[in-house]
Amino acid sequence: MKYHRFLFSALLLMAAVSIRAQRIYRINADQPRQQILHFGASDAWSMKYVGLWPEQQQRQIADWLFSTDDDAQGQPRGIGLSLWRFNLGAGSEEQGDSSYIQQATRTECFLNADGSYDWSKQQGQRNFLKLAKERGVDHFLAFMNSMPVFFTQNGLATNTGRGGTINLKPDCYDRAARFIATSLKGLEAHDGIHFDYVSPVNEPDGHWNWLGPKQEGSPATNREVAKLVRAVSKALKKQKVNTQITINESSDLRCLLGTHETDWQRGFEISSFFNKDSVQTYLGNCPGVPHCILAHSYWTNTPVKYMRQVREQLRDTLARYDLHYWQSELCIMSNDEEIGGGGHFDFSMMTALYVARVIHHDLVYGDAESWSWWRALGGDYKDGLIRVLSNDGWKTGKAIDSKLMWTLGNYSRFIRPGARRYAMSVTDGGKLVADGETQPYGVMTSAYRNVDGSWVVVAINYGEGSAPIVLTLPESKHAWQLYRTSDVTGENLKPVEESNGNAVLEPRSVTTFVSER
Repeated sequence: MKYHRFLFSALLLMAAVSIRAQRIYRINADQPRQQILHFGASDAWSMKYVGLWPEQQQRQIADWLFSTDDDAQGQPRGIGLSLWRFNLGAGSEEQGDSSYIQQATRTECFLNADGSYDWSKQQGQRNFLKLAKERGVDHFLAFMNSMPVFFTQNGLATNTGRGGTINLKPDCYDRAARFIATSLKGLEAHDGIHFDYVSPVNEPDGHWNWLGPKQEGSPATNREVAKLVRAVSKALKKQKVNTQITINESSDLRCLLGTHETDWQRGFEISSFFNKDSVQTYLGNCPGVPHCILAHSYWTNTPVKYMRQVREQLRDTLARYDLHYWQSELCIMSNDEEIGGGGHFDFSMMTALYVARVIHHDLVYGDAESWSWWRALGGDYKDGLIRVLSNDGWKTGKAIDSKLMWTLGNYSRFIRPGARRYAMSVTDGGKLVADGETQPYGVMTSAYRNVDGSWVVVAINYGEGSAPIVLTLPESKHAWQLYRTSDVTGENLKPVEESNGNAVLEPRSVTTFVSER
């Protein structure tokens, strides 16, 4: 009898120690942060092929990317992307090998040399526009890597043989702008897709100057960007196209804040475009240009401390100009050495967790209102959410989902357009834990409230061991449904349990907590 009493007391003590060991994660409902507009990915360049595959294959891929439905067991069918980025082509496809661009990354152009438009072009991509809309995607963005080849200085959609200025003839700004407005208007008329946004330049500050033969692209100085944007604004107004013009799709956050491996003409982009003293480049009063700047999260994700530092610097600079920020493109590059760089597609949680950590930093420290991955589908390189296996240049093939795709879904599927991020605080034994919401090699948490009133918390466990947590709201108790993505087979946004806030984060996993409404 004494033995049983001792065992019972020991168990109680162990339970008490376990409870004390659990950190309490509190949503600070009185500390709202940025609004979350959407999560997205692009169709480049995959959908020109995949959009012509058999209908059943297309629908499976579209379900993975866009669906917000659950199956009979409550398992999400897809990751519910809410923004789809359409690559408006420049015409390298029609030039063939003379384009100086590799075949897989060439694009068609609606515009013909005689000035007429061919609305049968880019059919595979347009098929996926419609598949996205059918599955509830409300937001569409058209982006351009180059102006049409008929308007470029070298007659190509790549910058080969040129310097660091825009590959556009001086007398073709208005013609290029008319092409953009006409294309957007035509896509809406023929396919029923209204584009909320158009990005007329892509990574114009890239220090590589967009030399071929890899893909379409052009550098541009800030003055050239401003001139083009003003021309596009006039063309959209003239054709009564209600589309906002987003800038600047910067290649590096450092180009927003200063110069990076280029000169002043392609740097200091925040102040260049949104400081009234920058008379020649100021776009803050240009019709159709939102008070927002877009950039890509490449090259600034290592070292981990610097990843946070540069985003905090960005956030503080944005605040001075009352400016919003979208992270509009990311994939894995060679400097992402922690996960082996971009080579060889990874189906495990290694890449997925690394990207989740970047998403966390972009949202929590960069105050990003929108977050997009680069390619929806890719090959062996780590640039696709979905990998395609093909032996005939993508004319046919097999699409395979990945932990990376489902991990992005831990955010995109549950944090819906119009949600608001809220600050979080962490206590341990009643004491506040400094930066407790961000342990880059342990637990990272962020909280959101959807417009329907439901709360969402995304918890990343980067560590090799399990992590017990207690999740609380200040005003009331909530029941939480947990969805987990991990290396366990079948755990892809899997609804794993219901909880009152006490939970254990499994090793190397991402778990989304969704409250009752």
